[in-house]
Amino acid sequence: MSSSTIRNPQASPDRPKYQTFSGRLIRAGKAEGEALVSPAPIGFLGGVDPDTGQILDPNHPLQGLSIAGKILVFPHGKGSTVGSYTILRLKKAGVAPLALINANSEAITAVGAIIADIPMVDQIDISQIQTGDWVSVEDERVVVGQRS
Repeated sequence: MSSSTIRNPQASPDRPKYQTFSGRLIRAGKAEGEALVSPAPIGFLGGVDPDTGQILDPNHPLQGLSIAGKILVFPHGKGSTVGSYTILRLKKAGVAPLALINANSEAITAVGAIIADIPMVDQIDISQIQTGDWVSVEDERVVVGQRS
């Protein structure tokens, strides 16, 4: 499965070229890159391969895709507290996302972002971001642009 298979094919022509959001800062930092958007929560322990960044969970809509080098957008994390250390392992292996954006973060993902030094913001309307959008994160500010 490629990221193009999950891109919203009905991107509205009325959609603004750029949108700016301000959320709650979880981990300060700057990152810019292509969004990978999940409609479902992500469980990092057992759900993501810490050596490749590939989503392993067979029931997850992004199963088979890699989160490496993406701005990972998802509602919230789930699962074991060891998921925080899985995020750290992703970073050490060089296959972590560039930044994390959540609708509502929880402790597992937040701690993972903090210990792995991955920029993270939550309280963002993730329904306004689509896979393939170009996203810039700087502290609590998120700028979303459509890719041509």
